[in-house]
Amino acid sequence: MTTTDVLLAGLDEQQRVAAEALIGPVCMLAGAGTGKTRAITHRIAYGIASGAYAPNRVMALTFTTRAAAELRGRLRQLGASGVSARTFHAAALSQLNYFWPQVVGSQTPTILDNKARLLGHAAERLALKIDTATLRDVAGEIEWRKVSGLSLERYAATLAQRGAPGTLDAEQSVALQQAYEDLKDERRQLDFEDVLLAMAGMIEQEPSVALQVREQYRFFVVDEFQDVSPLQHQLLGLWLGDRRDLCVVGDASQTIYSFAGARAEYLLEFPARYADATIVRLEQNYRSTPSIVAAANRLMRGRPGALVLHAAASRLDSPPGSGVSVREYASDLAEARGIAQQILELIEAGERPEDIAVLYRVNVQAAAIETALGDVGVSYQIRGAKRFFEQSEVRQAVMSLRAASVSISGEPLFKSVSDVLRGLGWSQQPPEARGAVRDRWESLNAIMGLVDQTAPGTTFRQFTDELLEREAGQHEPTVSAVTLATLHSAKGLEWESVFVVGMSEGLVPISYATTFEQIDEERRLLYVGITRARSRLTLSWAATGLQRRGQRDRSRFLSEIGIRTPRAAGVRGS
Repeated sequence: MTTTDVLLAGLDEQQRVAAEALIGPVCMLAGAGTGKTRAITHRIAYGIASGAYAPNRVMALTFTTRAAAELRGRLRQLGASGVSARTFHAAALSQLNYFWPQVVGSQTPTILDNKARLLGHAAERLALKIDTATLRDVAGEIEWRKVSGLSLERYAATLAQRGAPGTLDAEQSVALQQAYEDLKDERRQLDFEDVLLAMAGMIEQEPSVALQVREQYRFFVVDEFQDVSPLQHQLLGLWLGDRRDLCVVGDASQTIYSFAGARAEYLLEFPARYADATIVRLEQNYRSTPSIVAAANRLMRGRPGALVLHAAASRLDSPPGSGVSVREYASDLAEARGIAQQILELIEAGERPEDIAVLYRVNVQAAAIETALGDVGVSYQIRGAKRFFEQSEVRQAVMSLRAASVSISGEPLFKSVSDVLRGLGWSQQPPEARGAVRDRWESLNAIMGLVDQTAPGTTFRQFTDELLEREAGQHEPTVSAVTLATLHSAKGLEWESVFVVGMSEGLVPISYATTFEQIDEERRLLYVGITRARSRLTLSWAATGLQRRGQRDRSRFLSEIGIRTPRAAGVRGS
């Protein structure tokens, strides 16, 4: 067999169609677990092996450095070294460093690696007292504004509906962002979004730059096209010019970053924009068992752009104990302990810890899981976030509680703890918006939740002693460990067994998701979680939460998936 034959031999029918469509616009609608990375890399390698592409004229774009590294590694294995596989930011920064001295006549400005720090200086200039969480939320607003292509004036007009970040009002938010921009210019700095804006501006305004860029790269492949922002889409169009050799790959059902500016319509409208485009639908799922695939399909039935997945023949013979189950627990603590026990039993039956994951909606949910796994002796690692007691707001709270416990005694424990935490920003009602301010509240509220788990008669000092013991007991896990991750950070990964916890109204979907569009994004987030599982998927929820105030309702999504909750010992059935 020739090299080109070998590259096509291992592909299914639709993957092969995509691989052989080398020229002109191509749209790969690739569902979860359908081998899209394989299709992308084999298509590029086939183009090079067949002589259609020169390696140095191919640009493969994705959204994370990990995904870009995986693309480069697979292309090397296929004999396609020399292809530029980068994130949008890395590609734009490389070009900016090359062209800035030519166009501007000076060295490229330094790249700002922390917006919050500079925002703090800008706040001082305006005599605004702002906490760290609000500064992080303002940084997020700056990123959203820029990738959405909004000027400060147009951004200000959105605040009546969008709401100002953190503790600021609309006027303060705009003034702080303007002061941030002024200070950044004074210090000759660019933030990451400025890199894309500056490169787009150079291509638009400098014909020589446009000519050189377009001469360098002729063939473009964009992975995760559903996550493209207006700014990235604009830059991609400038890189292309009037050429049409563009292959986009994506899945509208995995659009989970709309809040950060992602626009799935670029993927959905691609066939209308390019009437002669080759459209390929990858719907053969090689990852999951039929029952998991069926659950994912039911969740997304009728949604715009949703693909209908089909379990591959290799997954039709499900291993013993595989499938989808739903469990209800009396409380968050019972849920964490129940999940930890199931994980322990899986490991004792021979499953590797690194093949198991627990997924949740918000980081603070990890605290109970961490404790429960530690109690049964199971090692774990947290992906994409600091451990609970390593978060700055949690450390501050523990120190403040410890200091207060020295002088306060005789009061009810709930009052002592809540008084201290109120001074740090806790309240009985959560903030309405998402972001760092809400995350901070969730962390402080989790500490309040620990009060309910203490034995009757526990003193304030004993409570803080227990907090310090919890903190000291969290040693770094070994390499072979169960993964704990948010649903967002699990995207692109997979495990043999997946537990999705907190499947109740207020968590999935999250409480601040109130519009139809926001609820639909929560649906897609759950879809991502479900499709991470290869053989076993457990969805669970607790009837009561922190402080045991009121009953929770199970997530509406569980009803849509249509799997009944089994009755089991220690578990409440429904």
